[in-house]
Amino acid sequence: MLDQIKALDGDFEFEIYVSLTCHNCPDVVQALNLMAVQNPRIRATMIEGGTFQDEVKERQVMAVPTVFLNGTEFGQGRMSLEEILAKIDNSGVEREARKIAAKDPFDVLIVGGGPAGAAAAVYAARKGIRTGVASERFGGQVLDTMGIENFISIKETEGPKFAHALEEHVRDYEVDIMNLQRAKALVPGDLIEVQLESGASLKSKTVIISTGARWRNINVPGEHEFKNKGVAYCPHCDGPLFKGKRVAVIGGGNSGVEAAIDLAGIVGHVTLIEFDTQLRADAVLQRKLKSLKNVDIFTNAQTTEITGDQKVNGLVFKDRATGELKKVELEGVFIQIGLVPNTDWLKGTVELSKHGEIIVDARGQTSVPGVFAAGDATTVPFKQIIIAAGDGAKAALGAFDHLIRTSAPA
Repeated sequence: MLDQIKALDGDFEFEIYVSLTCHNCPDVVQALNLMAVQNPRIRATMIEGGTFQDEVKERQVMAVPTVFLNGTEFGQGRMSLEEILAKIDNSGVEREARKIAAKDPFDVLIVGGGPAGAAAAVYAARKGIRTGVASERFGGQVLDTMGIENFISIKETEGPKFAHALEEHVRDYEVDIMNLQRAKALVPGDLIEVQLESGASLKSKTVIISTGARWRNINVPGEHEFKNKGVAYCPHCDGPLFKGKRVAVIGGGNSGVEAAIDLAGIVGHVTLIEFDTQLRADAVLQRKLKSLKNVDIFTNAQTTEITGDQKVNGLVFKDRATGELKKVELEGVFIQIGLVPNTDWLKGTVELSKHGEIIVDARGQTSVPGVFAAGDATTVPFKQIIIAAGDGAKAALGAFDHLIRTSAPA
């Protein structure tokens, strides 16, 4: 990677807008700083959005980190060094795809590098079998999590730090980690094939799917159009950009209520909107929320539209009891309505629940022999880091048991 950075031809002027509470920003800043150190034709400048609010307003930066390259928006959100290089050096992506396509079959191939995938990799590698991990981004959804206080034996940590520890642990073993690889199809057979978006494919005697989940969208007009222009999903990252402004939080579960409490200390006013007739968050969180003076709560309310021009300027919701439409003027909308499993690429191959989750048995086995699954992408009832890690270990043991009980081609 360092050689690839040094060989980049051209002048690259990066500007990175950050907030001091953003847990994704440091990795992006450090990646671009590293590139600037390695190549004299690369320059990186970090701008703290809360301090330079006029500049943020002028360039319509409404989510962090936001990166500009040579004056044009380059990307938003967490980006690894590998991802940045892939965006500016296509030849590197092609080289990596050719390398992956040439790999020998694995005994266990894990698709996904979150807590479930990491645990599966450690348990499989400890059995002395050929193990690979193909992951879009190692760490998965944990990278977007701020505080972790319920992983037993670790009193308190942060998502990016925890994700780094996962990868370090896996790299202690002989595991072939292939980052920036998104799966697009699963082809069952004596050797199971996983086809990748890059055009390459991998084969393995067994496969463990641990592709996790992503933020659920509300799918109303304006959500897609104003994403990162007032529509946000991470209050820790983007909250400081709305200092003193009016925002809404959609969702009355723990995530939504925690987000509203967090934002109330930064923004001018918070409107929380919940579809159900009552909030679903823990009682202690509800009490805290209702004690705040700058928060309005609407239950039995359905968001119908997010409005705006160049950026968000309001939200429309329907009172489900009366049918009346109400408009709220605001500058930001934080969507906190749960997760959807990353299983679209598996439709028609493995059996999925009505919610799109992979149906697994007590050993993590799916409906396809030799294909196992673990973590938030499955029907496991509680989506927690510690449960995903345990499921990953279970799936690896299940895959190993399958290997020793079935014959494999020579």
